[in-house]
Amino acid sequence: MRVKVRSSDPAKAQEFGRALGVSSTLAQLLMHRGIEDPDAARGFLLPKLSGLSDPSTMVDRQPAAERLARAVRAGERIAVFGDYDVDGTTAAAILTDILRALGADVSPVIAERFGGGYGFSEHALERVVGLRPTLVVTCDCGSSDHPRLADLQARGIDAVVVDHHLVPDEPLPVAAFLNPHRPECGFAYKGLCSAGLALSLGAAVRAELQAKLDVRRWLDLVALGTIADVAPLDGDNRSLVRAGLRLISSDRVRPGIAVLKELAKIRPGTPLGAGDVAFRLSPRLNAPGRLGDQRLTLELLLADRMEPARMLAAQIEQLNQKRKTLEQAVTAEAQAQVEAVYGSEPASGVVAAAEGWHRGVVGITAARLVERFRVPAVVVALERPAGHGSGRAPDGFPLYDALARCSDTLERFGGHQAASGVVLAPERLDAFRAAFADATTTLAGEVVQRGGDEVEADIALDPNVFDVPVASELSLLEPQGQANAEPRFFVPQAAVKAHRVVGEGHLKLSLRVGSRTVSAFGYGMADALEARVKRVQAVGMLRPDAWLGGDHVELRLEAVQPI
Repeated sequence: MRVKVRSSDPAKAQEFGRALGVSSTLAQLLMHRGIEDPDAARGFLLPKLSGLSDPSTMVDRQPAAERLARAVRAGERIAVFGDYDVDGTTAAAILTDILRALGADVSPVIAERFGGGYGFSEHALERVVGLRPTLVVTCDCGSSDHPRLADLQARGIDAVVVDHHLVPDEPLPVAAFLNPHRPECGFAYKGLCSAGLALSLGAAVRAELQAKLDVRRWLDLVALGTIADVAPLDGDNRSLVRAGLRLISSDRVRPGIAVLKELAKIRPGTPLGAGDVAFRLSPRLNAPGRLGDQRLTLELLLADRMEPARMLAAQIEQLNQKRKTLEQAVTAEAQAQVEAVYGSEPASGVVAAAEGWHRGVVGITAARLVERFRVPAVVVALERPAGHGSGRAPDGFPLYDALARCSDTLERFGGHQAASGVVLAPERLDAFRAAFADATTTLAGEVVQRGGDEVEADIALDPNVFDVPVASELSLLEPQGQANAEPRFFVPQAAVKAHRVVGEGHLKLSLRVGSRTVSAFGYGMADALEARVKRVQAVGMLRPDAWLGGDHVELRLEAVQPI
């Protein structure tokens, strides 16, 4: 194992830490993020909602609020349509709940993966029109749905689009179009996902109606949508998600999330980070949409009592277990296919495809391939007349741009730089594979992360220089994820105090690092270390120890070897 550790300045970190009242380890992590001013550091560690960007500069926010307020006052029927991922579902839930709290007649609708697919499709249009609304709000879609929006207009139905995907060249035939990526939009922060935009619009409608309604109670849904959509966790999103995580961690959380925490075996009062949402809550919220009907998730998020929430959550948990079984089978086949086609260390992006794979789990499998091979990956469930696939990429790689270069081999594609979907004819698979390999190689240049045994770390933990941080300090870095990566720690040497294998082949260690005892856990790493080994070096992420609690931390191993 070769470890490359980022350069550090222990003396400067110690001085910076004293000025902030934090350890030199946390101070160095802030310096790695380019934060070296004490005031800027305090703003980063303790972000406030009062520091959010001025929403009045968002183009069409006021016209959208005025149209919705008029509909509320007149008792018009409003249809709120959301895409079937967590961002679309939480955005629809936020707007539905806020508008109902303001007295509106609202009918929420969620896209169906197997009935029309993502976005405001023809199938979705007919479902919405069947509700006989006079106003439609699309959440997390609409930017590329010009024909269906024009159809609404022709039927005399107004539309408001709330979206954050790429902006079309042609103006949309709508009453208002909220998207911070519009060239004429003066809103300072461009990273809001649809859940964040929905909250902002809800607050604008409240102001237009001069109603007393605290919209902060919907921040839990904003946090869920933002984290699940892999949106950047900086700027406004950092403030919104941090506040949302506090709400999710508290006993004031809505019934639907409370029962999800119970299913995930999260202890009451446990402070949650973005990783807990991404890996313990989001998969459950996504499971209905992957296998059937995302309306289950919407109903769960809108539930106002524990009893119906538990009934809905039980159905969702059954679907989640089925999703796990399907995903494990598809992932095993996809990994074997990648190794057969590209070898064990691919030098370009990879494409895995087969008939019989469930299209609802291909996104998860693509993420597993990225973890395994460290290159962009697309996984396609081949069907007739068209296969449906999903792509993922390592942090910082422009996946959407790569797919754009392959557009002539695809029926259609959409999404973000980190996660995208594709539709292609099966006979075009070989052409897409070749185009994707060329595009990812060209775009990555020297940055493509090839497989190998070199591991990068942010800090080497040495009690005489950078000591093991405590859980309360690590929590100050939350939310961690896109645009605020979780730091990776290198332990140059540690004494093994205990070694055991737990679960289905997982490694559990107790390590002595200087004067501190730290638990370590390696997923699927039971064979990485013999029981008789006394000293090791290791690389991984430090997280609060959910079992011991308090300020204890656990090292989530990425690599470990004897020394």
